[in-house]
Amino acid sequence: MNDLKLSDLFGVNVFDDNLMRERLPKAIYKKLHNTIDKGLPLDPAVADVVANAMKDWAIEKGATHFTHWFQPMNGKTAEKYDSFLSPTSDGRMIMEFSGKELIKGEADGSSFPSGGLRQTFEARGYTVWDCTSPAFLKEDASGVALCIPTAFYSHTGEALDKKSPLLHSMECIQSAGIRVLRAMGDEATTKVTATVGAEQEYFLVDKRQYQQRKDLIFAGRTLFGAMPPKGQEMEDHYYGSIKEKIAKYMRDIDVELWKLGVPSKTKHNEVAPAQHELAPIFTTANVACDQNQLIMETLQKVANRHELACLLHEKPFAYVNGSGKHVNWSLVTDTGKNLFSPGKHPHENKEFLLFTSAVIKAVDVHADLLRLCAATAGNDHRLGGNEAPPAVISIFLGDEITHLFEQISHGEEVIEKGKQMMEMGVATLPQLKKESSDRNRTSPFAFTGNKFEFRMFPSSESIAEANTFLNVMVADVLNEFANRLETAEDTQKEMEAIIKETYLNHKRIIFNGNGYSNEWVEEAARRGLSNYKTTVDVLPCFIKEDSIALFERNQIFHRSELFARYEILLEEYYKTLNIEARTMLDMVQKQIMPATLQYTTQIAEHIIALNKVGVFEVNAQTELLQSLTTAINTLKQCTDQLHQELEQSTHIEEAYDKAVFFKEHILVDMEALRQVADELELLIDEKAWPIPTYGELLFRA
Repeated sequence: MNDLKLSDLFGVNVFDDNLMRERLPKAIYKKLHNTIDKGLPLDPAVADVVANAMKDWAIEKGATHFTHWFQPMNGKTAEKYDSFLSPTSDGRMIMEFSGKELIKGEADGSSFPSGGLRQTFEARGYTVWDCTSPAFLKEDASGVALCIPTAFYSHTGEALDKKSPLLHSMECIQSAGIRVLRAMGDEATTKVTATVGAEQEYFLVDKRQYQQRKDLIFAGRTLFGAMPPKGQEMEDHYYGSIKEKIAKYMRDIDVELWKLGVPSKTKHNEVAPAQHELAPIFTTANVACDQNQLIMETLQKVANRHELACLLHEKPFAYVNGSGKHVNWSLVTDTGKNLFSPGKHPHENKEFLLFTSAVIKAVDVHADLLRLCAATAGNDHRLGGNEAPPAVISIFLGDEITHLFEQISHGEEVIEKGKQMMEMGVATLPQLKKESSDRNRTSPFAFTGNKFEFRMFPSSESIAEANTFLNVMVADVLNEFANRLETAEDTQKEMEAIIKETYLNHKRIIFNGNGYSNEWVEEAARRGLSNYKTTVDVLPCFIKEDSIALFERNQIFHRSELFARYEILLEEYYKTLNIEARTMLDMVQKQIMPATLQYTTQIAEHIIALNKVGVFEVNAQTELLQSLTTAINTLKQCTDQLHQELEQSTHIEEAYDKAVFFKEHILVDMEALRQVADELELLIDEKAWPIPTYGELLFRA
């Protein structure tokens, strides 16, 4: 590995543009790019040639199988493998792969979440080649396989995945963006693309200890665990020196991802013990989505090789920071412009001001949808704590940009502040230009120079939905702007009017202060901003008439598809809590209670033995025994209560009612059970405690 050469390694397992240019006839390559770049229909003849070239390349690399790689509505990836073998008339086999096989596959559409779109007996589902995302090779113990990124549709045409809506939304933002730019006089730009960079946080723990924790295996998070003597309070893990074992793991992650064409760039220790972060370079939204799915899969797969376990849950450990996924979103043109880049003179940059105004209005009008796409049972443990953005949606613009909009909206003369230099006070240190505003780590949606950073997204989920929502929300506002600009007598005056009106009408969503403070929650309520504290609170926003109208007029979802996704999210919520609750009962009944009773018996026998020998002071032992027996009785009561509530939940038929019941009853019972179990952990000899403790999990990897 010491002779590793990145330029030779990067993308070796990707059928990328360079490879297509090399292996495809010029005419075929041009036609394929007309589809990718201009959205023109794909010629079936092109697919045949591409399929043959893909097959030859894959076989040369050792591939024996191919799969249509897709992203069903469970947020994971799915794949069904077929070999390249095809029988001949003389009973022999040849390696074959046709354009028809490339374009379309078939999967069981009833066995994936559909929210009622498909019945169990209606099984047909189609995977459809997404030629805008490159095919790649997967290498593992089973061999090498060609993976073809695809969308997934039902037999009746509804989207059964997260990829299809994202692709629709990219066309939507492209069309709206071009309309606005044309109305502003830009005739050169032909493409507006949503680009994304997703920072991935994760935890690493020892694999052997992971395997001893049923909660980590079944739920992905610790359902029990007392705080160790040391947590993150010393602030010594963030950006700290990376342990050699973890560094070797990270190096293998880089290599695996680089081979897959994923531009993994940044890696470091995060705030909590055993927590880390990986960040790639920006790319188009759909490719970024595919790459993030590969990142999550690779993190877990490679961890297994290193005798580690990778935890992607939003809150795997209580009392220390959880994990998020910061989705950095921007809009760029094929002429090289970033539409959110202020430039040297932001007040003169009408494109920046207009497109930023569209974001301000979109986030204010559709804040509930932005909150919704970050809503999961796991993320409920994280949002609102002093580690993650609050559940209240707001935008951080920074003082300079906010002041600029204030001046424009009130008709004041805009006075630019020149770039300030930072004085270090040390002659040998180079002078630095000071950024116009600080960063705000407490904002859920922060402007960070030339992009917006959606900071509240859950670490374990697919970023497809967040980007779909952002694209559609902003595109809808851009179309409103375009309607006004296209009919305006004076385009410049209309632009100025739009910017002014939008800011004054929607400035309530802008907040540059401390989002963690109670004062902000109170201030947000005064401003009329929503505060959906849990997943169950916000899910009904999916099927509000305003939401349905937004998605239908932009041709992203039909009403039936929205209701289906609503049902899936409700079901996912209460099923997650049901698994967690049953895991807790299993751990208490089979591990914690037996170990506790055995230890208590030892204490009691110790007291009896001392009393038999002679007169000894046994007050301490008796007090400990009393504490243990009291806690054991409480543990039994909490266990019985949770069991009864779970039994009651089975009689609730409506999905929303069941989700509410789990939030208001099961979750409360789970917390009560955890509290008493964690108290027992602190009373019992560490050697007698039946599962690895937080101290072992967080500090011994």
